[in-house]
Amino acid sequence: MYTFPNKLRNFSIVLMVIGFLGLTYGFLTAPSTVDEAMAMVADEHHGEGHTADHGDSHDTTADHHDTHATHDSAAAGQGADHAEHAGEHGEDHHGEHLLHQLQNKPWAALYVAAFFFMMIALGTLAFYAINRAAQAGWSPALFRVMEGITAYLLPGALIVFVILALSGMHLNHLFIWMDPEVVAHDKLIRGKVGFLNVPGFLFRALIYIGGWATYRYFSRKFSLAQDQANDISNHKKNFRISAGFLVFFIVTESMMSWDWVMSIDPHWFSTLFGWYVFASMFVSGITTIALVTIYLKSKGYLEKVNDSHIHDLGKFMFGVSIFWTYLWFSQFMLIWYSNIPEEVTYFITRIEDYNLPFFGMLVMNFIFPLLILMNSDYKRINYFIIMAGIVILLGHYMDVFNMIMPSAVGDQWFIGIAEIGGFSFFFGLFIYVVFKEISKAPLNASGDPLMGESERFHY
Repeated sequence: MYTFPNKLRNFSIVLMVIGFLGLTYGFLTAPSTVDEAMAMVADEHHGEGHTADHGDSHDTTADHHDTHATHDSAAAGQGADHAEHAGEHGEDHHGEHLLHQLQNKPWAALYVAAFFFMMIALGTLAFYAINRAAQAGWSPALFRVMEGITAYLLPGALIVFVILALSGMHLNHLFIWMDPEVVAHDKLIRGKVGFLNVPGFLFRALIYIGGWATYRYFSRKFSLAQDQANDISNHKKNFRISAGFLVFFIVTESMMSWDWVMSIDPHWFSTLFGWYVFASMFVSGITTIALVTIYLKSKGYLEKVNDSHIHDLGKFMFGVSIFWTYLWFSQFMLIWYSNIPEEVTYFITRIEDYNLPFFGMLVMNFIFPLLILMNSDYKRINYFIIMAGIVILLGHYMDVFNMIMPSAVGDQWFIGIAEIGGFSFFFGLFIYVVFKEISKAPLNASGDPLMGESERFHY
């Protein structure tokens, strides 16, 4: 039996405390008025000479004011008053939009981290179900690790649900389609209200979470019961529910990605988006399995796991990273080449305002795994798996960041206290939940009929 060490427990609690303080600071320092928002932006750029992007936007604003000044001086009477009123209205709209972006920052930091760690647990659950349904002989030695990681799914998904519910209560502006005023003036969003409405949105979320958590509960129950059984009836039950779950998962995962991520930018859509998010969560889950396995091995546990198991996890990390890149390029290339304005704007925004995280993510998620994990021998060396795994996980955190932040906060982004705090809090919570669950049962699924094959897995 694995015992959750006090050092790791205390480390996770410290991470949660630091994260909570960081998030609290983010919420407390968010502006509450338009004047505060304008002052905050002015302070950020004071003495910096402005960045190129912000400089361009300020130049545009200056030209806008110059144009109005020219019209004001050229016009007389009511014409001048009308031009001045239009300029003031534009200023008010810009200020309100800026206020919403800055108020969204701590919410977006919270949501990105909450979704990312929930995504890891969900990707692990999918990998676990695939191995159960496929009757894979190599993986039973890793089942207890997978079951430990998936324990985070229910609390993680419920936290995401709470954030979604608070959004539906108009406590933030993450999902602009939830604002009745925006819908009233936006024909495109108005045409989607049959799907994008708060009651339906939250009801679907409960179905997704309920289905995932139900499968996880019964699969874990049957897995533990099999250790004490005299037949393989629990193993067969696990096989059947895993096959059924995969059908449910592939539908709900796609719909979840549309609801929870793509609808943040409701004017844009991609038919590949569900697969793209799946690839991201799948490789993140597999990578986490590898890292937790190597950690437990280093502490003297999982004696039945050998280099061949680690090698196979490394192959999955490599293969799914290539699959993710294929989907990324397919989505990007088709939209960029067709150059349809309402579609290509999605990528223009990210390339112009998020240049470093956008292309940095590509290096972390494709180039780095390609160079490190292509060599077959490296996949048997723990150091290379750990190094590649950390980069892959950080790269997919940046992937989620790139999916959510541009629509939530525009160009008002940076990796600050709130963003680091959000990551720290959920990282600590993830460690606490996962390793506490791992400590609740023997690390070897001794009753699994395929465990013998897994023990002898060598090549």
